[in-house]
Amino acid sequence: MKFTTEWLSDFVSPPEATEALCERLTMSGLEVEAVASLDVPLERVVVARLVSAAPHPAADSLKVCEVDAGAHGMFQIVCGAPNARAGLMACLALPDGHIAGGVAVKPTNIRSVESNGMLCSAAEIGLGDDSSGLLELAADLTPGIALGELCPATDTLIELSLTPNRGDCLSLLGIARELGALANVECREPQTPAVAAITASTLPVSLAEPDACPVYAGRVLEDVDASVTTPLWMKERLRRCGVRSISIVVDVTNYVMLALGQPMHAFDLDRLQSGIEVRRPRPGETLVLLDGSEPELQTSDLVIADGAGPVALAGVMGGLASGVQAGTRRVFLESAWFNPIRIAGTARRLRLHTDASHRFERGVDPTGQSRAVEMATRLLVDLCGAQPGPLTLERAEGLPAEAPVNIRFRLDRANSLLGTDIGKDEALDIFRRLRLQVAREDGYWCVTPPPHRPDLGREEDLVEELARMRGYDRIPATSPSPSLQLAVGDNSRDELGRVQDALVSAGYLEAITYSFIAPELWNLFGEGLEPVALAN
Repeated sequence: MKFTTEWLSDFVSPPEATEALCERLTMSGLEVEAVASLDVPLERVVVARLVSAAPHPAADSLKVCEVDAGAHGMFQIVCGAPNARAGLMACLALPDGHIAGGVAVKPTNIRSVESNGMLCSAAEIGLGDDSSGLLELAADLTPGIALGELCPATDTLIELSLTPNRGDCLSLLGIARELGALANVECREPQTPAVAAITASTLPVSLAEPDACPVYAGRVLEDVDASVTTPLWMKERLRRCGVRSISIVVDVTNYVMLALGQPMHAFDLDRLQSGIEVRRPRPGETLVLLDGSEPELQTSDLVIADGAGPVALAGVMGGLASGVQAGTRRVFLESAWFNPIRIAGTARRLRLHTDASHRFERGVDPTGQSRAVEMATRLLVDLCGAQPGPLTLERAEGLPAEAPVNIRFRLDRANSLLGTDIGKDEALDIFRRLRLQVAREDGYWCVTPPPHRPDLGREEDLVEELARMRGYDRIPATSPSPSLQLAVGDNSRDELGRVQDALVSAGYLEAITYSFIAPELWNLFGEGLEPVALAN
């Protein structure tokens, strides 16, 4: 899991510097694998609009652009980018500024035409590796504003190596919850109030496999402008976390996944027929995925289907035929809980390891589907002008996905296993910070983990949480002091030993042979018995 300290600061404010933060995470079991500075040279780099882009009089591959930089003035720039065109919002490095690598930007003369400044690609200002053309910005930006106002110039990337049981930390919210508990500081949960419906449009949903998908949330969005350029702040957060920007709708679903840990998918509603059904594949059905592959579906798989057949491989990847395109105007958002074992089986059989399957097979919060849809809806309303319909939530009640786990916990046993002397108040404070609910019973506690921690299922898990939160370095090094009790002898159990001693006294030697013998040797010892032949 990759995350940045800038994005993390939206959720939690750790009381220590990055180095101490990484040490705290590693010592709690979330191993920090890599740390990298993401500082970029954004001084004197501003947003600018290309007023015109005329051919260079002496070079076919160059253009002479008139650029509006707002309060900084108008500039003439010679540019060779193939996407330089009138009306484009781009990044302008002003004269006397610097770009990536410390290269100074100076007024120059290119083929007898003056050029004052530099229109930049993403690679030239350290915002990615793409150098094929100018970095295109949202059309509604104001020329002249500093690029540093759209994305941070100073940031740090931290990469965690998570164990499979900590799927809750595959999100910024999960990491913030962990840090909040470790440092005993507030974790600011994202506010995702319900978005009021403007239209009455819905899409019926049927759960034919409630054991594999007991929770499914969806929403119809109309008048979506899918051609909108993804804002630079969102595009940069995705890129820094290792996710490539694709389009505004797909980027929003990926952004929500990284923020909340809930994978999502967006369908082009006009390319769906009738309603949605979550079911097993039927004989002969096929599905071409977004990557162009056409896997062989089996009855153990789970698909999202419309009236014509499968449109997505549940929990793994969407289908190509129903994917969102630049011309999409109506979208159906999907957010569901899928059985981890079913998703893991499909992903491994087909060798399709995706961001979605990586999270689903480790277990996502079974109560977070509506929250994800609301967050994605708000972003698409604000960025694309979407008109939302009412939220659709299908839930199969009483299934394991939402059943609370009650764990019987004994503090004296935890101290005995750890060799510690953790008191009741300290243990209760640790459980409170971890959002565990505790009910005291006679001689033990009944502890209920939050739904985002499916890895907590037995008493030993809670003992480990106490050790992690208190600090492994604070567990004293003590020698074991077992209580030994001599067993009362049972003479009937010594019969074989006495026979062996008697034979040795009589001069016999014991031979311990190989377990595997040749068939002709078997006939000497196994008369009347049928030997078992080895396959290999």
